[in-house]
Amino acid sequence: MMEINQVGFEVRGRRLLHNVSFSVNPGEFWAIVGANGAGKSTLIKLLSSELTPAAGNIIFRGKDLGKYKLRELARQRAVLTQHNSIALSFTVQEIVLMGRYPFYDSQPSQRDLAIVDMCLKKVGIAHLKSRLYPTLSGGEQQRVQVSRALAQIWEVENGLLLLDEPTTGMDLLHQFETFQLAKEMTAKGFAVVAVIHDLNQALQYADKVLMLKNGESFATGAPGEVLNEKYIKAAFGLPVQLIQAENLPFPIIVPHAASVLPGIPQI
Repeated sequence: MMEINQVGFEVRGRRLLHNVSFSVNPGEFWAIVGANGAGKSTLIKLLSSELTPAAGNIIFRGKDLGKYKLRELARQRAVLTQHNSIALSFTVQEIVLMGRYPFYDSQPSQRDLAIVDMCLKKVGIAHLKSRLYPTLSGGEQQRVQVSRALAQIWEVENGLLLLDEPTTGMDLLHQFETFQLAKEMTAKGFAVVAVIHDLNQALQYADKVLMLKNGESFATGAPGEVLNEKYIKAAFGLPVQLIQAENLPFPIIVPHAASVLPGIPQI
């Protein structure tokens, strides 16, 4: 579906990404992890065609990503950005309907409106349909944006969903529901690439993990191969322990209680 080949990006001579390569297949959930400033959001912007690589290339469905027209691309992939500030008084329904813009010219069809309703229900916010977007909490606004992205690729065969910190502002229940929804999408053949800060969520939900460090690919592979004590300490500067809880198929990552981090005063 998407091939990322030795991609690099820089701004005013400052290198943000260098020589990053991986491939995304239909039905895969990729988690992008790394410390602050590692290049995660920059990579998502490159994958969405918001930015153009300074080096390397990105091939999407056999075609260079830069060769797509915006509307053509919008009909095949959806993007949830990290920040979605909308000050105008759109209703929730109107925001989600924006995901259908690539598929109609002047007026949405009944099918478009039905898809909006389905996605609102899927994300659990159908009761907010008529609410004004600025009156919602941060977590509720994020769920509206998830619904918008979902509506955009609802009927796309093997569509691509790009998520930059998709659960920002959400409570624990809705974080769980969002990742469960992402897994449901991959089971239907969609590919999901998500920037995830919580390593335990990446370990639990992802099929593949790309760990970035200083703008470069530090480790790539299955969650159990990448999210280990050695790599996490090297990439994040934090000693951790992996604890295998009973009745769980995956371990839990916790900071190493016996470690004293330099520069942090003890109380």
